[in-house]
Amino acid sequence: MGFSYMPGFGNDFETETLPGSLPQGRNSPQRPAYGLYAEQLSGSPFTAPRGTNERSWLYRIRPSVRHTGRFKAANYPLWKSAPNVGDHELALGQYRWNPVPMPKEPTDFIAGMRSITTAGDVLGQTGMAAHVYVANRSMADGHFFNADGELLVVPQVGALRFVTEMGVIELRPGEIAVLPRGLVFKVELVDETVRGYVCENYGAKLTLPDRGPIGANCLANPRDFKTPCAWFEDKETPCRLIVKWCGQFHVTELDHSPLDVVAWHGNYSPYKYDLATFSPVGAILFDHPDPSIFTVLTAPSGEEGTANIDFVIFPPRWLVAENTFRPPWYHRNIMSEFMGLIHGQYDAKEEGFVPGGISLHNLMLAHGPDASGFERASRAELKPVKLDNTMAFMFETRFPQMLTRYAAEVETRQENYIDCWADLKKRFNGTPEGDWS
Repeated sequence: MGFSYMPGFGNDFETETLPGSLPQGRNSPQRPAYGLYAEQLSGSPFTAPRGTNERSWLYRIRPSVRHTGRFKAANYPLWKSAPNVGDHELALGQYRWNPVPMPKEPTDFIAGMRSITTAGDVLGQTGMAAHVYVANRSMADGHFFNADGELLVVPQVGALRFVTEMGVIELRPGEIAVLPRGLVFKVELVDETVRGYVCENYGAKLTLPDRGPIGANCLANPRDFKTPCAWFEDKETPCRLIVKWCGQFHVTELDHSPLDVVAWHGNYSPYKYDLATFSPVGAILFDHPDPSIFTVLTAPSGEEGTANIDFVIFPPRWLVAENTFRPPWYHRNIMSEFMGLIHGQYDAKEEGFVPGGISLHNLMLAHGPDASGFERASRAELKPVKLDNTMAFMFETRFPQMLTRYAAEVETRQENYIDCWADLKKRFNGTPEGDWS
């Protein structure tokens, strides 16, 4: 079954599944068509400036007050929230992991969430958490919403279907999806097993970065973002709703599906984006700009130019700079960088960083190309080179990212990662040429 999407980023959309189910000229008629209930879902305070004010009106079979009952505590011990300090005994350092193992027991998207880092404070609505998900089972009659933040989902293995109360998003590796705070959804597996990355954003919503001198085009263009058209189910069978709220989990039992929105309009909605449509820019003579030129989405903080989260990708692109060391340079950074590899090879790490892997370089901890990558780039013929069949990404935040116990103790952590720089030689010998023997 194919599902339809509406193009644009931050648009005021309108969509209906039944003719006349979406009111015109008003939001809350006395008696909505089809006996539906009008309900507003707000993603910002009522008084937020027009440019950041987000809300959608939903027209549904039952109001959301009927989609919750008495809650009971639920336990998902591997999904952590900030602050999560002192969770392990591992010393400070640069870290890297091989892919998180696929589960052997039946595991759905929520149970398969493995938190790797947390940053900031979920109660203060600042910071983020970085997770990996693994799953081999659809959620079936289970549903979920996250009151703590929006979820940026980056598949790495296998396709998924996010069945949300505002429409259906089918997602494959090479695409991303953003699920707003408070949105009810369930996850169905298109493939038998899936794995990917999730950035849980506690702060201001992700938006497109300003382009500055780049101008009106390139990077991520608004028309390439896709928001699902309305879809609903009228199902009178037992269902569950799981809620993440202030870092804790709660579950309630229902006798019907909560995915019952027949029509909606507004600008607070889920969306997906194909990373292949990102139009990169770069240096065309010498040196290269900061990696911020590859920012797809950003979540602002209260300080101008300092992001709560930047979502950055490293896509296929041409390298043409003259007399320039072309891979990313050695670096110490006030921002903290969680990196993943969707497919291919990352040019700064020729060995050890594999698809499905993770690296973490926290604030002010040095990082950069491994020894073999440095050698190759320092001696390469500087002709135009196409970096192809690659897609790496970064969740970058102004906050230090604190490791979880799971990440510190999982068997896929590479204890010898620091050794990738061990063979970088001293080349200073007091002459302008240096020692390149």
